[in-house]
Amino acid sequence: MSAALAILGPGVLGLSTAQWAAECGLETRLLGRDQGHAEVGLREIHARWDQALAKGHLSREVRDHGAALLSAAAFSSESLEGVSAFLEALPEALDLKAPPLTAALRWGSANLLLLSGTSALPIAELAQRVGAEGRLLGFHLFVPVPRMAVVEMAVPAGTSQAWVDRARSLGLALQKRVVQVRDQPGFAAARMALAQGLEAMRLAEAGVATAEDLDALMTLGYGHPVGPLELSDRVGLDLRLRIAEGLIANGEDRFLPPRLLQAKVASGSVGLKSGQGFHTWMPDGKRT
Repeated sequence: MSAALAILGPGVLGLSTAQWAAECGLETRLLGRDQGHAEVGLREIHARWDQALAKGHLSREVRDHGAALLSAAAFSSESLEGVSAFLEALPEALDLKAPPLTAALRWGSANLLLLSGTSALPIAELAQRVGAEGRLLGFHLFVPVPRMAVVEMAVPAGTSQAWVDRARSLGLALQKRVVQVRDQPGFAAARMALAQGLEAMRLAEAGVATAEDLDALMTLGYGHPVGPLELSDRVGLDLRLRIAEGLIANGEDRFLPPRLLQAKVASGSVGLKSGQGFHTWMPDGKRT
């Protein structure tokens, strides 16, 4: 890419993406609601680099080159100067994603590539709210971005091929296999993972086996890197529930969320980020 990639949202997805983009040699701007918010994220990425360097997982050359390419800024019209692609990496809610995308459309150049990091919200509906029909694409990166080798690109009907080609080029620059899917509520990856996760929850709810043993069946029996309940904890049970409820509202009753999932979310046991879900988690992200 000849110009910068701007990433709005120094959360889990935004930090992971910004770190990897800089490591891949892209000029990257991490944007927050203000300068301080963005700089907290920048310091976290530098801490991750230092830790990886100390463990021998990253060379000093890659760390130093990435650090030189990565900057932090408050989201503003000035922060989009010289930016060729804008990726919002905000929580999964249309009301949170639409306003900054509208602002980016207004502030950015006519050639600014607009991307949403959602894994579930329909891009066509989001584009309509923003006024970016035929231009906005879904760009679903998987966390941790440095380790996951694929990006799911959701393309609404009527999107200009020029935007699709540019989004694909960005995916390749990030060293990902680019999988293009048709836009719909709940992208293909989210639907497949959700269906397996909900069935595992139903089995746990029925007392068929423990969460640990259900996950073991999939990791040891089918070679999955993590089981469906651990994956749900990592993604966030609240997000799992929101996606399921969105699909139910769309008339897809097969995604009816189990009562056990609803109860855990209501109690605040939403997985890794709360320390408790189907498994118990330590602050370093490891299961107890």
